[in-house]
Amino acid sequence: MLRGLDAREAIFGGTMSWTDLKTELADTGYVASDALAMALYLSISLARPLLLEGAAGVGKTQIAKTLAEVRQTNLIRLQCYEGLDSASAIYEWNYQRQLLSIRAAGEAHQQEDIEEKIFSEKYLLRRPLLEAIQQEVSPVLLIDEIDRADEEFEAYLLEILSDFQISIPELGTITATTKPLVVLTSNGARDLSDALRRRCIYSFVDYPDRATERAILQKRQPDLNARLAEQIVGFVQALRKEDLEKKPGVAETLDWAAAISGLGLKDLSADPLTLQASLVCLLKTQSDQAAIPTEVAQRLVGKAA
Repeated sequence: MLRGLDAREAIFGGTMSWTDLKTELADTGYVASDALAMALYLSISLARPLLLEGAAGVGKTQIAKTLAEVRQTNLIRLQCYEGLDSASAIYEWNYQRQLLSIRAAGEAHQQEDIEEKIFSEKYLLRRPLLEAIQQEVSPVLLIDEIDRADEEFEAYLLEILSDFQISIPELGTITATTKPLVVLTSNGARDLSDALRRRCIYSFVDYPDRATERAILQKRQPDLNARLAEQIVGFVQALRKEDLEKKPGVAETLDWAAAISGLGLKDLSADPLTLQASLVCLLKTQSDQAAIPTEVAQRLVGKAA
Protein backbone atom coordinates (compact mmCIF):
# COMPACT_ATOMS: atom_id res chain seq x y z
CA MET A 1 0.00 0.00 0.00
CA LEU A 2 1.09 3.56 -0.67
CA ARG A 3 1.34 6.12 2.07
CA GLY A 4 1.11 9.90 1.83
CA LEU A 5 2.98 11.48 -1.04
CA ASP A 6 4.42 8.10 -2.00
CA ALA A 7 1.34 7.60 -4.19
CA ARG A 8 2.19 10.60 -6.37
CA GLU A 9 5.91 9.70 -6.36
CA ALA A 10 5.15 6.16 -7.53
CA ILE A 11 2.96 7.40 -10.36
CA PHE A 12 5.36 10.14 -11.46
CA GLY A 13 8.22 7.66 -11.28
CA GLY A 14 6.38 5.23 -13.53
CA THR A 15 6.28 2.44 -10.96
CA MET A 16 2.48 2.34 -10.82
CA SER A 17 -0.02 2.23 -13.67
CA TRP A 18 -3.71 3.04 -13.53
CA THR A 19 -4.45 -0.69 -13.70
CA ASP A 20 -2.21 -1.24 -10.65
CA LEU A 21 -4.26 1.38 -8.81
CA LYS A 22 -7.48 -0.34 -9.87
CA THR A 23 -6.11 -3.62 -8.51
CA GLU A 24 -5.17 -2.00 -5.19
CA LEU A 25 -8.67 -0.60 -4.84
CA ALA A 26 -10.17 -4.01 -5.60
CA ASP A 27 -7.91 -5.68 -3.04
CA THR A 28 -9.30 -3.25 -0.46
CA GLY A 29 -12.89 -4.03 -1.46
CA TYR A 30 -13.72 -1.33 -4.03
CA VAL A 31 -14.40 -2.54 -7.56
CA ALA A 32 -13.86 0.53 -9.75
CA SER A 33 -14.69 0.88 -13.43
CA ASP A 34 -11.85 1.57 -15.87
CA ALA A 35 -13.05 5.18 -16.28
CA LEU A 36 -13.11 5.82 -12.53
CA ALA A 37 -9.73 4.17 -11.94
CA MET A 38 -8.18 6.28 -14.71
CA ALA A 39 -9.76 9.50 -13.36
CA LEU A 40 -8.42 8.75 -9.89
CA TYR A 41 -4.98 7.91 -11.29
CA LEU A 42 -4.82 11.22 -13.18
CA SER A 43 -6.12 13.13 -10.15
CA ILE A 44 -3.23 11.78 -8.09
CA SER A 45 -0.58 12.23 -10.77
CA LEU A 46 -1.63 15.78 -11.70
CA ALA A 47 -2.44 16.83 -8.12
CA ARG A 48 -5.90 17.93 -9.22
CA PRO A 49 -9.19 17.56 -7.31
CA LEU A 50 -11.39 14.68 -8.43
CA LEU A 51 -15.06 15.56 -9.00
CA LEU A 52 -17.45 12.60 -8.88
CA GLU A 53 -21.07 12.98 -9.95
CA GLY A 54 -23.82 10.38 -9.89
CA ALA A 55 -26.91 9.23 -8.07
CA ALA A 56 -26.86 8.63 -4.33
CA GLY A 57 -25.59 5.21 -3.33
CA VAL A 58 -23.32 4.43 -6.28
CA GLY A 59 -20.09 4.56 -4.25
CA LYS A 60 -18.81 8.13 -4.66
CA THR A 61 -18.12 8.65 -0.96
CA GLN A 62 -16.74 5.14 -0.57
CA ILE A 63 -13.99 5.75 -3.13
CA ALA A 64 -12.51 8.44 -0.87
CA LYS A 65 -12.68 6.13 2.15
CA THR A 66 -11.05 3.31 0.22
CA LEU A 67 -8.35 5.59 -1.17
CA ALA A 68 -7.46 6.71 2.36
CA GLU A 69 -7.21 3.06 3.36
CA VAL A 70 -5.05 2.18 0.35
CA ARG A 71 -2.73 5.12 1.05
CA GLN A 72 -2.71 4.45 4.80
CA THR A 73 -3.49 8.08 5.52
CA ASN A 74 -6.17 10.13 7.24
CA LEU A 75 -9.58 10.76 5.71
CA ILE A 76 -10.83 14.26 6.49
CA ARG A 77 -14.46 14.82 5.57
CA LEU A 78 -16.35 18.05 5.00
CA GLN A 79 -20.07 17.34 4.73
CA CYS A 80 -21.68 20.16 2.76
CA TYR A 81 -25.15 21.58 3.41
CA GLU A 82 -27.14 24.69 2.64
CA GLY A 83 -25.77 27.65 4.61
CA LEU A 84 -22.31 26.14 5.14
CA ASP A 85 -19.87 28.93 6.01
CA SER A 86 -16.18 29.38 6.69
CA ALA A 87 -16.60 28.99 10.46
CA SER A 88 -17.86 25.44 9.93
CA ALA A 89 -15.58 24.55 7.04
CA ILE A 90 -12.27 26.30 7.70
CA TYR A 91 -11.75 27.69 11.21
CA GLU A 92 -13.22 29.69 14.03
CA TRP A 93 -11.92 31.08 17.30
CA ASN A 94 -12.64 29.36 20.57
CA TYR A 95 -14.62 32.28 21.98
CA GLN A 96 -15.38 30.67 25.34
CA ARG A 97 -11.73 29.96 25.98
CA GLN A 98 -10.80 33.48 24.88
CA LEU A 99 -13.32 34.99 27.31
CA LEU A 100 -11.98 32.89 30.16
CA SER A 101 -8.46 34.11 29.40
CA ILE A 102 -9.60 37.75 29.27
CA ARG A 103 -11.35 37.41 32.62
CA ALA A 104 -8.38 35.66 34.17
CA ALA A 105 -6.04 38.37 32.92
CA GLY A 106 -8.36 41.09 34.27
CA GLU A 107 -8.52 39.52 37.71
CA ALA A 108 -4.73 39.25 37.78
CA HIS A 109 -4.33 42.80 36.42
CA GLN A 110 -2.30 41.49 33.49
CA GLN A 111 -3.94 43.13 30.48
CA GLU A 112 -0.68 43.58 28.56
CA ASP A 113 -0.57 41.67 25.27
CA ILE A 114 -3.84 39.86 26.03
CA GLU A 115 -5.13 40.45 22.49
CA GLU A 116 -2.02 38.92 20.96
CA LYS A 117 -2.30 35.99 23.33
CA ILE A 118 -5.95 35.11 22.67
CA PHE A 119 -5.51 35.31 18.89
CA SER A 120 -2.82 32.67 18.79
CA GLU A 121 -3.08 29.15 17.36
CA LYS A 122 -3.72 27.89 20.89
CA TYR A 123 -7.23 29.36 20.64
CA LEU A 124 -7.92 28.30 17.06
CA LEU A 125 -10.52 25.64 16.27
CA ARG A 126 -9.47 23.88 13.07
CA ARG A 127 -12.30 22.77 10.81
CA PRO A 128 -11.86 20.24 7.95
CA LEU A 129 -10.28 22.49 5.30
CA LEU A 130 -7.66 23.96 7.63
CA GLU A 131 -7.07 20.57 9.23
CA ALA A 132 -6.47 19.00 5.82
CA ILE A 133 -3.62 21.34 4.82
CA GLN A 134 -1.83 21.00 8.16
CA GLN A 135 -1.30 17.25 8.16
CA GLU A 136 2.24 15.88 8.24
CA VAL A 137 1.23 13.16 5.78
CA SER A 138 -0.93 14.16 2.82
CA PRO A 139 -4.51 13.14 3.68
CA VAL A 140 -7.55 12.42 1.55
CA LEU A 141 -9.92 15.39 1.80
CA LEU A 142 -13.52 14.40 1.03
CA ILE A 143 -15.80 17.33 0.24
CA ASP A 144 -19.09 15.48 0.23
CA GLU A 145 -22.18 16.70 -1.63
CA ILE A 146 -20.68 20.02 -2.75
CA ASP A 147 -23.91 20.66 -4.68
CA ARG A 148 -25.73 21.21 -1.38
CA ALA A 149 -23.54 24.21 -0.48
CA ASP A 150 -24.37 27.57 -2.04
CA GLU A 151 -22.48 29.19 -4.92
CA GLU A 152 -20.77 31.70 -2.63
CA PHE A 153 -19.13 28.94 -0.63
CA GLU A 154 -18.19 27.12 -3.83
CA ALA A 155 -16.36 30.25 -5.03
CA TYR A 156 -14.51 30.52 -1.70
CA LEU A 157 -13.58 26.87 -1.94
CA LEU A 158 -12.06 27.41 -5.37
CA GLU A 159 -9.58 29.89 -3.94
CA ILE A 160 -8.45 27.43 -1.28
CA LEU A 161 -8.13 24.52 -3.72
CA SER A 162 -6.14 26.65 -6.17
CA ASP A 163 -3.48 27.87 -3.73
CA PHE A 164 -3.82 25.43 -0.82
CA GLN A 165 -3.44 28.26 1.63
CA ILE A 166 -5.78 30.00 4.05
CA SER A 167 -5.61 33.59 5.26
CA ILE A 168 -6.50 34.26 8.88
CA PRO A 169 -6.49 38.03 9.58
CA GLU A 170 -5.13 37.67 13.11
CA LEU A 171 -2.41 35.16 12.17
CA GLY A 172 -1.60 35.78 8.50
CA THR A 173 -1.48 33.24 5.70
CA ILE A 174 -1.22 29.56 6.51
CA THR A 175 0.30 27.60 3.64
CA ALA A 176 -0.24 23.88 3.21
CA THR A 177 2.23 21.62 4.96
CA THR A 178 1.19 18.90 2.53
CA LYS A 179 -1.33 19.02 -0.30
CA PRO A 180 -4.30 16.76 0.32
CA LEU A 181 -5.77 14.56 -2.38
CA VAL A 182 -9.20 16.14 -2.82
CA VAL A 183 -12.33 14.20 -3.74
CA LEU A 184 -15.54 16.15 -4.31
CA THR A 185 -18.91 14.44 -4.72
CA SER A 186 -22.17 15.73 -6.15
CA ASN A 187 -25.63 14.17 -6.38
CA GLY A 188 -26.83 16.76 -8.88
CA ALA A 189 -28.94 18.87 -6.51
CA ARG A 190 -27.80 21.95 -8.47
CA ASP A 191 -25.49 22.74 -11.37
CA LEU A 192 -21.88 23.29 -10.37
CA SER A 193 -19.95 26.22 -11.77
CA ASP A 194 -17.77 25.91 -14.86
CA ALA A 195 -14.88 27.28 -12.80
CA LEU A 196 -15.05 24.34 -10.41
CA ARG A 197 -15.37 21.80 -13.20
CA ARG A 198 -12.34 23.24 -15.03
CA ARG A 199 -10.16 22.76 -11.98
CA CYS A 200 -11.12 19.12 -11.48
CA ILE A 201 -10.62 15.75 -13.06
CA TYR A 202 -14.17 14.54 -13.69
CA SER A 203 -15.85 11.16 -13.58
CA PHE A 204 -19.51 10.19 -13.64
CA VAL A 205 -20.18 7.21 -11.36
CA ASP A 206 -23.13 5.19 -12.63
CA TYR A 207 -24.89 2.18 -11.16
CA PRO A 208 -22.67 -0.87 -11.72
CA ASP A 209 -23.52 -3.45 -14.36
CA ARG A 210 -24.46 -6.95 -13.26
CA ALA A 211 -20.95 -8.40 -13.42
CA THR A 212 -19.43 -5.49 -11.50
CA GLU A 213 -22.09 -5.55 -8.81
CA ARG A 214 -21.62 -9.28 -8.45
CA ALA A 215 -17.87 -8.70 -7.98
CA ILE A 216 -18.57 -6.02 -5.35
CA LEU A 217 -20.86 -8.35 -3.44
CA GLN A 218 -18.29 -11.12 -3.60
CA LYS A 219 -15.60 -8.78 -2.23
CA ARG A 220 -17.77 -7.53 0.62
CA GLN A 221 -19.55 -10.78 1.51
CA PRO A 222 -17.33 -13.63 0.32
CA ASP A 223 -19.18 -16.26 2.36
CA LEU A 224 -22.48 -15.67 0.57
CA ASN A 225 -23.71 -18.62 -1.50
CA ALA A 226 -22.77 -18.02 -5.14
CA ARG A 227 -26.21 -18.82 -6.57
CA LEU A 228 -27.98 -16.68 -3.99
CA ALA A 229 -25.55 -13.82 -4.64
CA GLU A 230 -26.35 -14.05 -8.36
CA GLN A 231 -30.08 -13.93 -7.59
CA ILE A 232 -29.68 -10.92 -5.29
CA VAL A 233 -27.72 -8.93 -7.87
CA GLY A 234 -30.12 -9.92 -10.64
CA PHE A 235 -33.13 -8.86 -8.56
CA VAL A 236 -31.62 -5.45 -7.73
CA GLN A 237 -30.58 -4.89 -11.35
CA ALA A 238 -34.16 -5.62 -12.46
CA LEU A 239 -35.60 -3.48 -9.66
CA ARG A 240 -33.65 -0.44 -10.85
CA LYS A 241 -35.48 -0.66 -14.17
CA GLU A 242 -38.83 -0.16 -12.43
CA ASP A 243 -40.40 3.29 -12.14
CA LEU A 244 -39.05 4.17 -8.69
CA GLU A 245 -38.60 7.47 -6.89
CA LYS A 246 -35.27 6.39 -5.37
CA LYS A 247 -33.44 3.53 -7.04
CA PRO A 248 -31.42 1.33 -4.66
CA GLY A 249 -27.68 1.87 -4.72
CA VAL A 250 -24.83 -0.51 -4.05
CA ALA A 251 -25.04 0.16 -0.30
CA GLU A 252 -28.65 -1.05 -0.36
CA THR A 253 -27.63 -4.17 -2.27
CA LEU A 254 -25.07 -5.01 0.40
CA ASP A 255 -27.54 -4.35 3.22
CA TRP A 256 -30.19 -6.51 1.56
CA ALA A 257 -27.73 -9.33 0.91
CA ALA A 258 -26.79 -9.31 4.61
CA ALA A 259 -30.48 -9.29 5.56
CA ILE A 260 -31.35 -12.15 3.21
CA SER A 261 -28.46 -14.19 4.57
CA GLY A 262 -29.42 -13.38 8.16
CA LEU A 263 -33.02 -14.40 7.52
CA GLY A 264 -31.81 -17.81 6.41
CA LEU A 265 -33.09 -17.60 2.82
CA LYS A 266 -31.20 -19.88 0.44
CA ASP A 267 -33.30 -19.02 -2.60
CA LEU A 268 -35.27 -15.84 -3.32
CA SER A 269 -38.24 -17.82 -4.62
CA ALA A 270 -38.52 -20.03 -1.51
CA ASP A 271 -40.44 -17.66 0.79
CA PRO A 272 -42.36 -14.83 -0.97
CA LEU A 273 -43.66 -13.40 2.32
CA THR A 274 -40.20 -13.04 3.88
CA LEU A 275 -38.80 -11.73 0.62
CA GLN A 276 -41.48 -9.04 0.41
CA ALA A 277 -40.92 -7.95 4.00
CA SER A 278 -37.16 -7.72 3.42
CA LEU A 279 -37.58 -5.15 0.63
CA VAL A 280 -37.51 -2.43 3.28
CA CYS A 281 -33.73 -2.63 2.79
CA LEU A 282 -34.08 -1.61 -0.87
CA LEU A 283 -37.15 0.61 -1.07
CA LYS A 284 -36.78 3.80 0.96
CA THR A 285 -40.03 5.66 0.27
CA GLN A 286 -43.68 4.77 0.80
CA SER A 287 -44.47 5.26 -2.88
CA ASP A 288 -41.66 2.92 -3.94
CA GLN A 289 -42.79 0.24 -1.52
CA ALA A 290 -46.34 0.55 -2.87
CA ALA A 291 -44.99 0.26 -6.43
CA ILE A 292 -43.47 -3.18 -5.73
CA PRO A 293 -46.25 -5.42 -4.41
CA THR A 294 -45.76 -9.17 -4.01
CA GLU A 295 -46.69 -10.03 -7.60
CA VAL A 296 -44.16 -7.52 -8.98
CA ALA A 297 -41.48 -8.79 -6.61
CA GLN A 298 -42.07 -12.35 -7.77
CA ARG A 299 -41.83 -11.24 -11.39
CA LEU A 300 -38.46 -9.67 -10.58
CA VAL A 301 -37.35 -12.88 -8.86
CA GLY A 302 -38.04 -14.67 -12.12
CA LYS A 303 -35.82 -12.21 -13.97
CA ALA A 304 -33.07 -12.61 -11.36
CA ALA A 305 -32.54 -16.29 -12.07
